[in-house]
Amino acid sequence: MASGSSHGTITSNPSFNAETAAEKLRKAMKGIGTDEATIIQVLTNCDCAQRQQIRLQFKTMFGKDLISDLKSELKGNLEDITLALMDPSDVFDAKEMRKAMKGAGTDESVLIEILCSRTPEQINALKKAYKQDPTIKRDLEKDIMSETSGHFRRLLVSLLQANRDTSTTVDADLAKKEADDLYQAGVAHWGTDESVFNKVMVARSFPQLRATFQAYKELAGHDMVKAIEKEMSGNVEDGLKAVVKVALDTPTYFAERLYKSMKGAGTKDSQLIRVLVSRSEVDLADVKDAFQRAYQKSLAQWIKGDTSGDYRKMCLALIKESP
Repeated sequence: MASGSSHGTITSNPSFNAETAAEKLRKAMKGIGTDEATIIQVLTNCDCAQRQQIRLQFKTMFGKDLISDLKSELKGNLEDITLALMDPSDVFDAKEMRKAMKGAGTDESVLIEILCSRTPEQINALKKAYKQDPTIKRDLEKDIMSETSGHFRRLLVSLLQANRDTSTTVDADLAKKEADDLYQAGVAHWGTDESVFNKVMVARSFPQLRATFQAYKELAGHDMVKAIEKEMSGNVEDGLKAVVKVALDTPTYFAERLYKSMKGAGTKDSQLIRVLVSRSEVDLADVKDAFQRAYQKSLAQWIKGDTSGDYRKMCLALIKESP
């Protein structure tokens, strides 16, 4: 929950100097070979706003685009995570959304992760970036309308309106009433009235939803995630469950996303990169704690077992753990 009590691993560097940082990066990429260790050190010791200053300073000093130089010097997952760090968060989200919908098939899990976890302010910035970024220049709502269908499409379009209440006050009577509405629309109803779930999940503040979920549990004898699993299926089930998990405990939701990116055979690197980068300035320190609690092993241990080389070093630097 992006509140004052959340802790990122990456913060603004008080002794930051854009000129020194640009010099170091130029030296790391000049001539034969690349000094990846310096690139990792420079880019993980400042926040995203400071990285934008480095990019401007680099072009001012050397007449070259830092992004182009990084692309030509790096490859594979290290290139992907480095370029992700260089994008402002709204642009990064926009690119991830586009990538999820481009070409054959749609990666619905990306749409769910981003739209269910971002604040109204972040969703509005994402929509603007999607329209304005020179690599995209499209209408996000139109793309979602054409790439999804049914109740899942309605859920995403509703979330795109960025109209969730952001107040922290809880109306206990409303929580009881809407818990009952959800119960009547699901378990007590022949067939499920998804529109009731949609309305409550999309419009109410997270503190209000937590009160509603508690009231629901007292009424139904099972929690809201169980209710959704009983009543829904497919993408709309995944989407609504994500809203519930984010509302209840955002760091635990992202710990699960990281776990799912690494468990089993192979690593879903784009998912690992997206969560590490997008949460680095928000709540990644809390996500690390949540990961340890949920899986009895540290996030660093999992990353060490699933990644290698300079890519591993960059991932570990982002979570402030030594290689």
